Amino acid sequence: MPRLPDEEELRVAKTIVVTAAVIERDGRFLVTRRQAGVHLEGYWEFPGGKRDTGETLEASLVRELREELAVSAQVRGEIFSVTHAYPDRSVELHFFCCDLTGDPAPQLGQEMRWVTRAEMKELPFPPADEELIRNIVSGSAASRCT
Repeated sequence: MPRLPDEEELRVAKTIVVTAAVIERDGRFLVTRRQAGVHLEGYWEFPGGKRDTGETLEASLVRELREELAVSAQVRGEIFSVTHAYPDRSVELHFFCCDLTGDPAPQLGQEMRWVTRAEMKELPFPPADEELIRNIVSGSAASRCT
């Protein structure tokens, strides 16, 4: 008889789909810091979040930016995607270039910064973001939004 997976195997098998916005203004990129008590707390990230059931990736990102930063967004195009397995979950990340209408204002108490490429390489980002960060810091054409 086949063995049923134990609870740990089921937890690892779950894949969470996440969208994130790469927003560049005047040579600086918008990043936010993950709050205490959440997965990967203290790491910096591009703003965004989990896709809800039935949402397109683009609609998810527009909703997340409105909820987190009180801005409207125009999603221009996906520049990078990756699936990364953490010990407790798998995350499928989709990064999009975005333009914002208005000035972002954190709505959830999260820290927010506009950082240069040089500053970005000094901040701790989640392991899943490493390749994109390298591309942005190097100025790779694959990561340019302008």
